[in-house]
Amino acid sequence: MKRFYLIGFALLLAFDTLNLFCFKLAGNGALPVEMSAAWLGRVFSHPWIYGAIIGYVGAFFTWMSLLKHAPIGPAFAASHLEVISVMLLSYWVFSEPVTVTQIIGAVAILLGIVCLAMSETDGGEHASVAESAAHVISP
Repeated sequence: MKRFYLIGFALLLAFDTLNLFCFKLAGNGALPVEMSAAWLGRVFSHPWIYGAIIGYVGAFFTWMSLLKHAPIGPAFAASHLEVISVMLLSYWVFSEPVTVTQIIGAVAILLGIVCLAMSETDGGEHASVAESAAHVISP
């Protein structure tokens, strides 16, 4: 079961990151933003929009599979790791600045996952799930 959670959360992170990254690339290619058929044509003419759709669909099915087995607290918290992965990827690929506030927010997300995982361990019943959630964030 531990392997299921590790693979599941890694897939969820990958799909969510793919989704957001592809939306950024599709949006950049469709500028300027305007409410017109021409703009929609520009959006859907970029292959990145289809990567975003694949990311959404993949994340949805992965999330539904995880919810069948994982306790909701750590699962919901761990599902927000894409905020950190997208921030790092945007810094690397798009040269977007990373502010101190963003770093503090990323640390808060990681600490929240650890706290929820530890509280699940204290609950006893879901100890292996909580340990799996904690391992998702460890390198």
